[in-house]
Amino acid sequence: MGNTEQDILIKIEGLYQIFGKTPKKVLQKVKDGASKDDVLAQTGHTVGLQDINLDVKRGEIFVIMGLSGSGKSTLIRHFNRLIDPTAGKILVDGEDIMELPQKELTEFRRHKMAMVFQHFGLMPHRSVLDNVGYGLSIKGLKKNEWKPKATSWLDTVGLAGYEDQFPSQLSGGQQQRVGLARALCTDAEILLMDEAFSALDPLIRSEMQDQLIELQETLHKTIIFITHDLDEALRLGDRIAVLKDGKLVQVGTPVDIVLNPVDEYVTAFAKDVNRAKALSVATVMTENTDKVLGTTVREARKSFPENQSYAFVFDHEGYKGILTKKTLASLQDSDSLDGKLLDVSSIAPNQLLEDVIPLSLNTQFDIPVVDKYRQLIGRLEASKLADVLAP
Repeated sequence: MGNTEQDILIKIEGLYQIFGKTPKKVLQKVKDGASKDDVLAQTGHTVGLQDINLDVKRGEIFVIMGLSGSGKSTLIRHFNRLIDPTAGKILVDGEDIMELPQKELTEFRRHKMAMVFQHFGLMPHRSVLDNVGYGLSIKGLKKNEWKPKATSWLDTVGLAGYEDQFPSQLSGGQQQRVGLARALCTDAEILLMDEAFSALDPLIRSEMQDQLIELQETLHKTIIFITHDLDEALRLGDRIAVLKDGKLVQVGTPVDIVLNPVDEYVTAFAKDVNRAKALSVATVMTENTDKVLGTTVREARKSFPENQSYAFVFDHEGYKGILTKKTLASLQDSDSLDGKLLDVSSIAPNQLLEDVIPLSLNTQFDIPVVDKYRQLIGRLEASKLADVLAP
């Protein structure tokens, strides 16, 4: 599906960030092609970002990744103008936030965007509940107004019963869940997550990634996620932007980054990735919702997709199995489909490829991808899976 202007929530155009005493004077030198090292040697200024142009779609997890010093944390701080650029535009919902006066900018930060930090950013003297409700309390809501919502979000992130604890009493993973609940509690449309899971040990980090993917299925927030870890980027990102020395090197889907790296820098990132462990079903599946809906042969004949030799069958409860055209042709209109379907399991979009390889190897059919609402969202084709996993 092509981008329309309605799909795009955030647009960055010609963004430059130069650190130093007189960045505007140095800007033209950078635009003329002077290298980062030359600019530093000749002017004492540091080039942080150079001609960044990107679009972030509404409702996607957009990952910005790169090594330390690549400019990714500098870039995320431009989205809510914690840092103002030396040059360039930042458009959110079509509005250039560079034009916002201070009062409107404060409102924009409170209502439109919320941030989740690497080191949690919790206030040690406030209870867990008060930390979660903080964003609403500074909007002027009284505790009895925001308490039910804050309690609900704690429950959503798996911390029901921890309301009266203090941050020091929680593990790192629990503290990060509080930080996530606090960001979600504000109802901000955009979440900025700067290395949000980097301080966690690997097992807890993996659990937090799972939780974010699961939450996103329901919330459809627009999430800007910063990481230096390609495995994490591939697992979470709908699209990934790779930065190097303040320049945008490549933007693409996880599969684009792994299979079609544009240069040696991206290739070096991608070559050591265990694709089966890093990529999820959602990154590889073919979006397709062709299905048979019903429980009888008569209903199946009405909705059986043309030019296909088999179809996924659903009823009001969800996925039931696979019906072949050959089987359908041998049945009477009045027959039930009970006992006539092939038992091929469905899979979830957030499952890792390593979990579904055995299933793919043991069936001649595509595998239906079904969301938590039991709706068909796509199919996993064995040929596509093989292409992605091949070294």
